Amino acid sequence: MKTSFTKPYSSPEQIVQILKSRGMLMEDEHKVESYLLNIGYHRLSAYIFPFYKSPKNDLILKEGTTFEQVLTLYRFDKKLRILLFNEIEKIEVAIRSVLANIGCQELGDKYWITKPEYFANADKFNQTLVLIEKELTSSKEDYIEDFRHNYIENYPPAWMITEVLSFGNLNYIYSNISSNQLMKRIAAYFGLKPQVFTSWLTVLANLRNMCCHHARVWNRDFMLNPAEPRKTSNVWIDTSKIDKKKIFYRLCIIRYFLSSISPNNSFNEKIANLLAQFPSVDIVAMGFCKDWQKDTLWK
Repeated sequence: MKTSFTKPYSSPEQIVQILKSRGMLMEDEHKVESYLLNIGYHRLSAYIFPFYKSPKNDLILKEGTTFEQVLTLYRFDKKLRILLFNEIEKIEVAIRSVLANIGCQELGDKYWITKPEYFANADKFNQTLVLIEKELTSSKEDYIEDFRHNYIENYPPAWMITEVLSFGNLNYIYSNISSNQLMKRIAAYFGLKPQVFTSWLTVLANLRNMCCHHARVWNRDFMLNPAEPRKTSNVWIDTSKIDKKKIFYRLCIIRYFLSSISPNNSFNEKIANLLAQFPSVDIVAMGFCKDWQKDTLWK
């Protein structure tokens, strides 16, 4: 049964006193107040939570907990999100191009994305077409404007359309392709089967959105459960002892995609360097396995 939200608003000054009463140490209270005003207690509370003693509901901080420790976690998570967003962007760009190119090659039709005969579910196709039309109408890209003003076709070719759609919409299009051969060719480019490819795209799109909206990722238990590949063309990991809900599993997915897109990528070094900058961060809470850097995927 629902009830009224009765928790009162607390100012940064009041929150400082609340945190002190819970055992938090601060060198400069006014500076902490400034952080609380500019970042917000609600956002920072997710980074304070790991420092509470069990049971967590008692809201008693572990001895020696400082506000600087909380900021360290916050800064680490911010840098991690920026790193992940940049790497996922490479994957997203590649998927846009591969989807358009292989689709045109396999079907022999440069307008295939806007034709219902190439898709399995008519309702799903119509929903996609509405999204395409919306994106094309609102797009200010020069190549879209040029096509609109100079050509008689209702829709641009596939390689233009894929550039204006979201990551999630690309997956929506892929998962509705009626040709099994086309689906297999696209997924095979990344060394995957269609079912796993679709699942991993969904996972990465979700992670990308979290990074865009500044959501905490470092120790989150993610809701989406990625499909597990039985066989892969590229090196994969032994997942028997890895928690698929943690960020490390998603880092492995990114690393796997990059092995197809950019075989000489330095994602492993970037992750290792970031962790080295923040030695106090608990990587176990991120799902990292022991000696993760020795795994073939991460060498």
